[in-house]
Amino acid sequence: MIDAFAIFTQPEAWAALATLIVLEVVLGIDNLIFISILSNKLPAADRARVRRLGISLALVMRLVLLSGIAWLVGLTAPVFDLGIQGAPGAHGEPGFETSFSWRDLILIAGGLFLIWKATKEIHHNVDPGPDDDPFDTSKAVLGVGAAIVQILILDIVFSIDSILTAVGMTEHLPIMIVAVLFAVGAMLVAADPLADFIARNPTIVMLALGFLLMIGAVLIADGLGIHVPKGYIYGAMAFSALVEGLNMWARRARARREAAAKVPE
Repeated sequence: MIDAFAIFTQPEAWAALATLIVLEVVLGIDNLIFISILSNKLPAADRARVRRLGISLALVMRLVLLSGIAWLVGLTAPVFDLGIQGAPGAHGEPGFETSFSWRDLILIAGGLFLIWKATKEIHHNVDPGPDDDPFDTSKAVLGVGAAIVQILILDIVFSIDSILTAVGMTEHLPIMIVAVLFAVGAMLVAADPLADFIARNPTIVMLALGFLLMIGAVLIADGLGIHVPKGYIYGAMAFSALVEGLNMWARRARARREAAAKVPE
């Protein structure tokens, strides 16, 4: 405990903590979007409870991984090699890795699952059944057990990505733990407002599903050794959200003008 307090007396430790908290919060956005979309498909009485449970599972997964950090780092060791040469990159290096670690396989599997799930939800929104209204979030179309299983699968993938990022940022375990606690606390605070916002603005669902498709593709690329800078991904997400926000503003302004035009003088 004394060593932990001693770490936080160093200015560089606070700088590392602040940077890591920001990174962990940003990485938690992916997890939170998935939980919000999935929980809105549950019965209204279960939504908040499942959101809290999903985020709590994310916290447990991260703390478990931190407790076995040596084992986690071992996941980056290659387990097999395809023995083929990847397409050359810009400077002659292989365009993708042909040796795979357990981390790579987990990221690829998680990315495939995320793409499958997002594609399935997009298809449901674009071509709903005869009795389905994709913009009616009051109906329950998913069971609690199925939602928890799906949330747990993605929690594992996002937690591994999150903790390996933390390991790359600092070697001090107390800093990692504090950053994870702050990030998960922010997720708990933001979960209900984000899910309620999506429920009130159903067209946002399609944008969020597009985000999940992109995140899935990035996970697969990362698993194949093609590293896409996270700043580009979140910059694109922020720009798309800004454009959709302007569209919503324009729709509401148009609706107000139409309502005012119908009022008799």
